[in-house]
Amino acid sequence: MMNSNESWKRGIEMKRGFYIHMYSMHGLIRPENPELGRDADTGGQVKYVIELGKQLSRLDRVRRVDLFTRLIADKSVSNDYSRPVEEVNDRFRIVRIQCGGRKYIRKELLWPHLDEYIDKTIKFIKQHEAIPDFVHGHYADAGYVAMQLGKIFGVPFVFTGHSLGRAKKQKLLAEGMREDEIEKKYKINHRVLVEEELLKHADLIVTSTQQEIDDQYGMYRHRRLPVFRVIPPGLDLDRFHPFSHIVMPEFQKNELTIFARASMLQELNRFFIQPEKPLILALCRPDKRKNISGLVSAYGQDPEIRAIANLAVFAGIRKDITHMEDNEKDVLTEMLLLMDKYDLYGRMAIPKKHDVEYEVPELYRIAAEKRGVFVNVALTEPFGLTLLEAAACGLPIVATNDGGPIEIVKRCGNGILVDPSDTQKIAAAIKSILTDPDTWSQFSKNGIVRVKHHYSWINHADKYIEALTSLSSDGKREAIPVAAPYSTVGKRLAAINWFVITDIDNTLTGEENSRLNELLRLIEENRERIAFGVATGRTIDSALRHLKEHGITRLDAVVSSVGTEIYYGEQVQQDLGWQSHIQDKWNREKIVDLLKRFDFLTYQPPEAQRKYKISYNMEPVKDRQAVIHDLLLKNRLRYTLVYSHEKFLDILPYRASKGKAVRYLSYKWEIPLANFLVCGDSGNDEEMMRGDPLAVVVGNYSPEIENLKGARNVYFARAPRAAGILEGIRHYGFIERSRG
Repeated sequence: MMNSNESWKRGIEMKRGFYIHMYSMHGLIRPENPELGRDADTGGQVKYVIELGKQLSRLDRVRRVDLFTRLIADKSVSNDYSRPVEEVNDRFRIVRIQCGGRKYIRKELLWPHLDEYIDKTIKFIKQHEAIPDFVHGHYADAGYVAMQLGKIFGVPFVFTGHSLGRAKKQKLLAEGMREDEIEKKYKINHRVLVEEELLKHADLIVTSTQQEIDDQYGMYRHRRLPVFRVIPPGLDLDRFHPFSHIVMPEFQKNELTIFARASMLQELNRFFIQPEKPLILALCRPDKRKNISGLVSAYGQDPEIRAIANLAVFAGIRKDITHMEDNEKDVLTEMLLLMDKYDLYGRMAIPKKHDVEYEVPELYRIAAEKRGVFVNVALTEPFGLTLLEAAACGLPIVATNDGGPIEIVKRCGNGILVDPSDTQKIAAAIKSILTDPDTWSQFSKNGIVRVKHHYSWINHADKYIEALTSLSSDGKREAIPVAAPYSTVGKRLAAINWFVITDIDNTLTGEENSRLNELLRLIEENRERIAFGVATGRTIDSALRHLKEHGITRLDAVVSSVGTEIYYGEQVQQDLGWQSHIQDKWNREKIVDLLKRFDFLTYQPPEAQRKYKISYNMEPVKDRQAVIHDLLLKNRLRYTLVYSHEKFLDILPYRASKGKAVRYLSYKWEIPLANFLVCGDSGNDEEMMRGDPLAVVVGNYSPEIENLKGARNVYFARAPRAAGILEGIRHYGFIERSRG
């Protein structure tokens, strides 16, 4: 009997078309009943990526869609978010990958953990034997993840910002927040730097409006580099149908819909003295930018509007305001204070929760049935999906004259735009709709008809696939291909399960090395199955220069600077995940300062030094290493000390070394350590050759490595250098093993 993964793979093997990866790191994502408004990270983007995935999976031109997000196993949230893989339908999955622990944390705290996420995603891709045709990142953090994976696997990278850092910083400064406060809370400068990189590398940027391109992306240095495509989001018109549909016979209604309607009416009626009045409805997150206080003030300051209609503000989901983030707490507290200031009891509803799946559509229809109005007077609004939802249900709108609402009202003619900072104009716009039956009816009709024409999910998905098709010629890739010799690093290493890693100086190269060409020829003949790399104490520039002098230019990986850096392929692409991994508890400046007291250490030239490697020359006098260890340990420093060739002393982060780098390659690319053949000659190779890898010590080895004799999986060759490597390959039958 097939397991779920085998069933999934079997199901998609029969399909043709694109395999799409979407990434949305922040927020709590599940296929049904999303917790929109729970906090600042669970807004419209969560709903958008789910709906987009569902709609794309229905298209013939799409083979399958995987939506990647973060796995969260935290008692403070639903256990729905701890499922590693959740099948939404037979062609759409949510894939949850853990990074930065398992607790739910806000998106600004995820930045240090994204390279870990990338590594684990690479493992997932190899385990499931399918490389995507496109990677699409939503918001800057997921954009970073998708950008790196696009580079690694050589596939087009698509980006959707949803909101951008420069615009957010500008708004926060205008609201009086200090720059240092903004940086501390939102890590805004790092976000902006990442967004600049995303603009440089994106093959396509999808936006909801032209205003995003002109005003938001227009603030960036690299604004002219990307190709932009405006594709307004779609709407589920089955859920957001016109309020007039409520007159259908009871037996034709969904029971859950009936219950949701009754629940919402009961919830509203417990607040209102005169529940029959028209309803002014607002539905948004408790965020300062949503300008809830502006709406409440507009309503509270105008006696006429208070007499005409009731006000209902659904400001996210909450239990106890005192336990919320400062931003949400401040917004909700101000809302309550304004309610008290204008004595709006009996006229204003402030429910604590709502069900997105069933209750929200009913809220729009209830408000429309009462001939009310929907209000979104956010200070800034990139798109405004709630405006479309309201319009589709036949509810006229009053909206901010910023961003998406401008284009929505222009296309649909379903409401009035206002300056969100002018409470009198907000009140006047609301009154003009509520008091003029003809205007109300025209706006209601226009919204129902034109949303269906301009904003259906079918139209959105079709335009999206057209945009992707312009980036690709086939869209028929179904599984990891055979590892072509000239393939991108991601495609090669995802298809390979065998690896030769060798030290350079006095192992791969050196004097009297007549069999080097024979070794290179053997590796070249088997590149379809075996990857080839080097591990060296040299810096990357020195290593590549030296290898080129010996005619060695085709490498899958270079582990350089004694294992503190990893690079891939002809593009010399650095592994940022490894850098992120080894930086933990590394204090370079303090180590250098402490070791200045030892006159037996000679600090090597600047070109030998690296961010994660401190290099000295040191004669092999007894107890010198012990003295160094003693000093560094007394100062509670974490490090790795490597002494080689009886001359070179390297101090590295405690997580770094050649051996640890090889094990990281094994972990990241899902290549068993037993399928690595590692070759070396000196002390800085020793750790690399212990344990599961098949190790070859070449015949010209240094005395410091004698203690490996008798160790498991270590072969001491008689021949030196390349000839010794060839001897080891024959000893283990490595080529034959790789053929299975």
